[in-house]
Amino acid sequence: MIEIKNLHKKFGKLTVLDGLDLTINPEGSEGGIFAILGPNGSGKTTLIKCLLGMVIPNKGEISINGASVLKKWNYRNNLNYLPQIANFPPNLTVIELLKMVKNLRPKASNEQELIDLFGLESFLKKKLGNLSGGTKQKVNLVLTFMFDSELIILDEPTTGLDPIALIHLKELILQEKEKGKTILITTHIMSFVDEMADEIVFLLDGKIYFKGSVSKLKEQTNQSNLEHAIANLITKQHA
Repeated sequence: MIEIKNLHKKFGKLTVLDGLDLTINPEGSEGGIFAILGPNGSGKTTLIKCLLGMVIPNKGEISINGASVLKKWNYRNNLNYLPQIANFPPNLTVIELLKMVKNLRPKASNEQELIDLFGLESFLKKKLGNLSGGTKQKVNLVLTFMFDSELIILDEPTTGLDPIALIHLKELILQEKEKGKTILITTHIMSFVDEMADEIVFLLDGKIYFKGSVSKLKEQTNQSNLEHAIANLITKQHA
């Protein structure tokens, strides 16, 4: 369970998170897929970075499974993170990168299963700087899913993926959900959210303006299309 209370974050005079309260996967519930949505500048990235310990809030509390995680690091060993942009060392080969990450994180891993799933065997000895964007994203996904963790955070996970890889990604996410994992996703692809998310958390100007199912949002905004429902939500708040 993730519990965030009265979270504030400013960068200079700019308020990015403004007293944000959020509970994800309440105690007693099993796994789920949560989409954190909002326009550019809404506070999504800052919220994720606060969860990861990459940004320290000015005020507020973040707890995971009842324990505060602010200014701590050991909780990250039970967390997997897929960054939006995979800035890999260009002179390393794929296999060298995988070995390095395994050495840095002493947990059991299932990278070979994922290498086979995404068809990366023929790329293992190639340098990361020579790979296409889509292939780098597949490597990014292997690094994210090869360790067993309770919380998985995916930032724009579909970027550059071909249709077959996208199908495999969806299957992976659903498998993790079935294991009772909590998966947080940020994305601008509303069709992906519509298909995958159990709940939406919609941020605007550092505050939460909606939390609930896709169907509930469509009903609330009287829209049958998720993109139109989100646009309706933004328009109403800016009216």
